[in-house]
Amino acid sequence: MSIGQERLMRRMARGIEFLGSQTAILCGAMSWVSERNLVSAMSNAGGFGLIACGAMTPELLDAEIAATRKLTDKPFGVNLITMHPQLFDLIAVCAKHGVGHVVLAGGLPPAGSLDAIKGNGAKLICFAPALSLAKKLVRSGVDALVVEGMEAGGHIGPVATSVLAQEILPDIADQVPVFVAGGIGRGEAIAGYLDQGAAGVQLGTRFACATESIAHPNFKKAFFRASARDAVASVQIDPRLPVIPVRALKNASSDLFTAKQREVAGLLDEGKVEMMEAQLQIEHYWAGALRRAVIDGDVDNGSLMAGQSVGMVTKEEPVADIVAQLMAEAAAALEKRAA
Repeated sequence: MSIGQERLMRRMARGIEFLGSQTAILCGAMSWVSERNLVSAMSNAGGFGLIACGAMTPELLDAEIAATRKLTDKPFGVNLITMHPQLFDLIAVCAKHGVGHVVLAGGLPPAGSLDAIKGNGAKLICFAPALSLAKKLVRSGVDALVVEGMEAGGHIGPVATSVLAQEILPDIADQVPVFVAGGIGRGEAIAGYLDQGAAGVQLGTRFACATESIAHPNFKKAFFRASARDAVASVQIDPRLPVIPVRALKNASSDLFTAKQREVAGLLDEGKVEMMEAQLQIEHYWAGALRRAVIDGDVDNGSLMAGQSVGMVTKEEPVADIVAQLMAEAAAALEKRAA
């Protein structure tokens, strides 16, 4: 083992122990993309795969976990959306299968959800877009955090990854494992965040076009053609409607989302829907738009959710090769710093 590899494994040791994997690299949960094939490939490659539950019913999640288990005997987790109307049923499905790690995304854990997840023996991971929220989540008993910056694909916050890492890691990294995400495409960046105290990292865009990804060839080609500046954030048109911005490759779906927001805002005005229902309509819009691009290959009208690291995705590669390359780059960077 080289000096760089030794330093890398030492810095990843806490994340590896927490995840039970060979490396502290998570594959971010991407709706329609992070299913049995990509998740099992990630875990088999020594990383940590996450099933993107998204808008799945409990029955669909049950089948997806069972199918993933047939493809890997390595640890993997499940990402659940906090506003899902059947959240507690989904938690029960995870418990039934003995899922060891559950990620809650989309806001603060609803009352009772933390106890339900941890009471079943699973480790709970939550997203922290600010230091104040990170402290609150740690106090509530969350086992680990993901610090994700605005460079990421899909739903994003307003602050850059580099700023969030500097703000949160010094205060939180000695309390719980913290995984940094957003805009990471090379191992040199991984080494930098590990040096700052991160237990590991999470990447999504880098794995979206892996050989094992079921994403449509058209979807993958759009990624290969794109540069960082093509991944843009959606615009909120009505301040009353708390729409979380989504980063995706710009296409006709951007205008379709603007129209959808106007439609939902109109329903709010008329009192035809409550705020929670309005937010769910927005989430269902994204789920449908993403499916059109990922599954059907409609890259004009579907949503091409991608982080700004998309410019570093240039070809289709096996997950194992991507993980190996990231680890080699990180080790080489750490070896240079040791000289």
